[in-house]
Parts: sequence; structure tokens; C-alpha cells
Amino acid sequence: MTQAHGPKGLTRRQLLARATSASASLVVGAGFLASTDAAWAMETTALQPETMATLVQMARDIYPHDQVGDEFYATAVKGYDTEDAAPGIEQGIAKLNAAAQASGHGSYLAMGWERDRVDILRAMEGDAFFQQIRGGLVTGLYNQKAVWPIFGYEGASFEFGGYIDRGFNDINWL
Repeated sequence: MTQAHGPKGLTRRQLLARATSASASLVVGAGFLASTDAAWAMETTALQPETMATLVQMARDIYPHDQVGDEFYATAVKGYDTEDAAPGIEQGIAKLNAAAQASGHGSYLAMGWERDRVDILRAMEGDAFFQQIRGGLVTGLYNQKAVWPIFGYEGASFEFGGYIDRGFNDINWL
């Protein structure tokens, strides 16, 4: 029997067989992270897939927006999946998981309640790892043009004469 995607590709059946559930909406497998409720997946190269899944959850907990899909958070933290950044990120996630284990949970991802995860993050606010992730998310998440319409942001207006002539008084969201 031949594979549909050639010798290097995975069939859907193989993908699902190799995957292990990480959280309600993410599937972690050997070298990849995928969504269970949307059509996106991400390959990891330097970070462990579990680490990337934890980063996505951490990003969602730091800047929670129910209307923003996990794929945007995954894109925001994808920049940490490099050989240079990986050791520090893996170490930071290990500290995060250790804090979760100290509070009676198996890992940060295993914590079912957002409030419990946020409590752990608040305890880490002064940590360099937390500040690195939080700071990177400001641009990593909010500079994605695909996210802008979700928040009602129309983009830059300098080339159109500024905001005075382009919706400055539009505050129908209040």
C-alpha cells in the first residue's frame, strides 16, 4: 500500500496515530503542533512541541482574547523556535511547569482553570522569561494584519491624511 503523501509525508491516519492530546484545542506530536478545532498546524524545529503548546497557552493567558484564534497566538510565539532562543525558552517553560506541579497539577497545560494559570503567571511577573514573552507578544500578536479586523483596527492612516479625517470620532464600540 502506498502513502498518499510520499515517503516523507504523513497520512491523516499516521498524523492522528502519532499525536497526543496537549489541551482541549491543541494536539502535540513528534515535531508538530496542530489545532483540533481549526485548520492550522505548525512545525517545530528547535523547541519541543509540548513547549510550543505551552507557549501558545501562556500567550493566550497573558493577552486573552476569546475572539482571536490559537493560530494567531502560535504565529506570535513562533519566533522563539530557533536554536539560539530554545535553551532559554525550554528552561522558562520548565520553571512554569514546576510551579504548576507545586500547585498540584501535572503541568501548566494540564491546569484546567484559567484563574490557576494566571496566578502562576502573576507569581512570575518579575522573571526575565515572563517579561521576554510578554514583551514579544505585544508586537508578535498585535502586528499581525489578519488580527486587526478582529479588533476593528483599520491600519495605519498616515498615508490617508491621519486619523482626524479617517474615523477619529468613530467610537461606536463604546
